[in-house]
Amino acid sequence: MQTGTQILTGFLLAVAFQPRFTDMDEVQRDLYVVLVALAAVATILALTPVGMHRALFGRQRKPELVRVASRIVKIDLVVIGALTIGVTTLIIDFTVHRTAGIIALIAAVVGVLGLWIALPRIVRRVLGAHKIES
Repeated sequence: MQTGTQILTGFLLAVAFQPRFTDMDEVQRDLYVVLVALAAVATILALTPVGMHRALFGRQRKPELVRVASRIVKIDLVVIGALTIGVTTLIIDFTVHRTAGIIALIAAVVGVLGLWIALPRIVRRVLGAHKIES
């Protein structure tokens, strides 16, 4: 998660220095700025548990560290989901057309919600039913 977020952040930062960056319209540039901010937040969130571990190592705080780190990772997953959806939308919008970008946005949101929310619930239900049968 951490490495992928850092690579995506680097990609976004490099975009501004490409010749076609000036071809982006105002909506695309605004989305780009939001995505750069999300990428920075995602990177910071991904590194926070590491910093916390370093600061608290050997102080008998493992349960608290695990609980807080778990919450941070959940928040980071939401940020990374929004970032991935946004980057996909921006690329499709810029390379194809605004309508295609909106379709990509909707498809990505449905995909993330399906895989990150619906699928775990289905698996829990199936595994729960499997335990009852065993």
